[in-house]
Amino acid sequence: MKMTTLCYIERDNKYLMLHRICKENDINKDKWIGVGGHFEEGESPEECLLREVYEETGLTLIDYSFRGIVTFIADDYETEYMCLYTSDKFVGEMTTCNEGVPKWVDKDKIYDLELWEGDKIFLRLLAENAPFFSLKLKYKGNELTEALLNGKPV
Repeated sequence: MKMTTLCYIERDNKYLMLHRICKENDINKDKWIGVGGHFEEGESPEECLLREVYEETGLTLIDYSFRGIVTFIADDYETEYMCLYTSDKFVGEMTTCNEGVPKWVDKDKIYDLELWEGDKIFLRLLAENAPFFSLKLKYKGNELTEALLNGKPV
């Protein structure tokens, strides 16, 4: 299993989205996602979050909110536990990213992008300002076959 973080950085009713078009053999190839990545040895979720956001954007988060845990299960991919964050307080200048192209996207246009089906669920929960949640997403290939929110079907 692996551990990751993902952050949706907010500004002017927009999210900073990363269009994953740069890396070969990327499970997120051609998808739009937030900013984040894998834990390094000995890192806490917060340390991973801050490092990944800085590495991928050049931005330093000043404040952030831990919004939920997302469990990804796929038939051809190891189980992943993702710590999901949002932030609207940051400093720094945007830099280029070797994993994708960053773009500020209006929140009401997010669903027009090429997203994972499960991402649409947690993006809706973020929009609704849902309390801390646990979301389990099961995929067969690219198809979402099961979604459980706090242990109950979505």
